[in-house]
Amino acid sequence: MSRIGKKEIIIPKDVSVEINDEKIIVKGKHGTLERTFLEGIKVSTNDNKIVVTRENNLKRTRAFHGLIRALIQNMVSGVNEKFSKTLIAEGVGYKFQVEKKNLILSMGYSHPIELPIPDDLSINLESPTKISVIGIEKEKVGFLAAQIRKVRPPEPYKGKGIRYEGETILRKAGKTGK
Repeated sequence: MSRIGKKEIIIPKDVSVEINDEKIIVKGKHGTLERTFLEGIKVSTNDNKIVVTRENNLKRTRAFHGLIRALIQNMVSGVNEKFSKTLIAEGVGYKFQVEKKNLILSMGYSHPIELPIPDDLSINLESPTKISVIGIEKEKVGFLAAQIRKVRPPEPYKGKGIRYEGETILRKAGKTGK
C-alpha cells in the first residue's frame, strides 16, 4: 500500500468537503476547489478526516493512490491558507512591474516581457526586484512562478536572473588567465 496514500487528511474547522461519485468539492474561507478522481480510487469522509482507498490492486490504481491523496491535501491546505512562491530578480536593471492584469518583466532584453496574470492568482509586488505569486491552487501558483523564472533563469557565473527565494545557485569558476 502507498505510504502517502494510506495517511488520513485532517479537515480543519472552517473547511467543508463534499464528495460525489467521482468528484470532490472543497470549500473554505479563501474559495472553492473541485477535482475529479479516477475509477478504482474511493474517497470517503469520517470524523473530520478524509480517507483515500483503492478498490482494486491494478498497477494504474496503485500509481495514482498517493497522488490523489496529495492533491486532495493540497486542495484542503489551499482553501484554508493560500500558497505563495516568492521570486527575486538579481541583476542590473532587472525589475518587475504590475499593470492591471499583466506582469511586466524588464530583464535586459530589447523589449519588456508581458505575462498575463490568471484571474484566480494574485501577484504581490514587495519591491521592484521581489514578487510573490499567491493563490489557492498549488499547481497554478507553481506553474506561473516557473513561467516567470523561465524568462531569465539564473546563470551560474554571476548568479544574475530570476530565482526562487531560498534557492541556491551552483556557481562556476570563470576562465583562468595565463
